[in-house]
Amino acid sequence: MSRRWTRTELAARIDHTLLDPAATNHDILMACEIARRNHCATVCLNSNRVAAAREVLRGSGVGIAAVVGFPFGASHVDAKAHEATLAIADGATEIDMVLDIGRLKDGQREPVRADIASVIASAAGRPVKVILECARLTDDEKRTGCRLAVEAGAAFVKTSTGYLGHGATVHDVTLIRAAVGPDLGVKASGGILYYEDAVAMLEAGATRLGMSHTQQVLDSIPM
Repeated sequence: MSRRWTRTELAARIDHTLLDPAATNHDILMACEIARRNHCATVCLNSNRVAAAREVLRGSGVGIAAVVGFPFGASHVDAKAHEATLAIADGATEIDMVLDIGRLKDGQREPVRADIASVIASAAGRPVKVILECARLTDDEKRTGCRLAVEAGAAFVKTSTGYLGHGATVHDVTLIRAAVGPDLGVKASGGILYYEDAVAMLEAGATRLGMSHTQQVLDSIPM
């Protein structure tokens, strides 16, 4: 039987996410307010919105996760590292980076590892989540991506951006958890719309949930 998650417990696992490139400043402020009101782990934003979020969330206890190389992972390795540096300077407390999907599929392990490691170095001790984009990978490629993330020193492996195919699945979360072991963070992201979806991901091994429907999910918790 599934354990019962309280609103407080569940919110503490959520990265409330707004990555729409057309999001306005008002939208960003509203996202920050949802994250603050519900005491989420972080608000997850494009890197150009981090500074604004820092001012709004100061003293709230809510972190700021900035995406890097989003959503395709195809940026030059130095561009990703510099984006991470700028995001940290602006106030990001975590970095969610998209690894080099094409090179992973090519089997170029060392360039992928170096890509991840460069962002981790730029994050200067802040947790880095490595986004695999599971919808575009075979299971063996997912396992390889997980190993490279672990070797590079990532804090989390994350399922997906939500922009290239399906979002998180129980299958992928289970696979990632098995690949990274019991101690690394696993973030399920994309397609989590209700309490039952969130619980399924947590039971499969996720320790963090990325979602844009945070209020809907929390409001759907059974009374």
